[in-house]
Amino acid sequence: MFVLLISISILSGCLYPESEKSKNQEAYEDQLERIQQAVDDYREATDGLVPIRTKESDTPIFQKYLIDFNLLKERGFISEIPGNAFENGGKYQYALITPDDQPRVRLIDLTMTETIRSINIRINTYRDEHLYPPFGEVIADDVYSIDYKKIGLESTPTVESPFSKEQLPIVMDANGKLYVDYRIDLNHALQKYEHNYKEGDDIRYILAENTPFLPAYSLPYTIKNDEPVFLIN
Repeated sequence: MFVLLISISILSGCLYPESEKSKNQEAYEDQLERIQQAVDDYREATDGLVPIRTKESDTPIFQKYLIDFNLLKERGFISEIPGNAFENGGKYQYALITPDDQPRVRLIDLTMTETIRSINIRINTYRDEHLYPPFGEVIADDVYSIDYKKIGLESTPTVESPFSKEQLPIVMDANGKLYVDYRIDLNHALQKYEHNYKEGDDIRYILAENTPFLPAYSLPYTIKNDEPVFLIN
């Protein structure tokens, strides 16, 4: 096993030349600024259009407006795709918020995607035998924790937050669909950033507006008694 790991490490070094590795290590703030400028230039040249891929209308809002780098390259607004972008082997997807009004470039951390996919595999295996999802405790209306023991885990499944680096729980809805619970990050953001949110507003935008990242795989949240709660329709 040790020899195998060493071999993989050596092969990885061969597969990714120094130029590629340096691109991936480049600070994402610099790459965001570069792509933001390219998006602004594209809009100016196309009478307000934005370079995004077409997605289904019911795609969750923070995963809906993915940037189409090919459109930016075809027009000469970028010479290469950012090294940390998924399309170039990186761990981020580049997306826009408010594409129709002052579109801004943000990142989706795809390490969360891999974790959610692996938990989904376990849940689907469980449902093949038991039909119903492995519901744990009721967190809110139609929001549940996962009974991790039923799917062979030793603890509650979590993902690392791109905002705070804290471990955020994965929860499920009544249909067994998985989401990341951002209440920890939202609570921090409500205390840190100025806002005028009131009960009934979707407060996820406080993260999207004030940080480089998007709260992907999230349910809507609102504010109640100065704390984040699930926004139940």
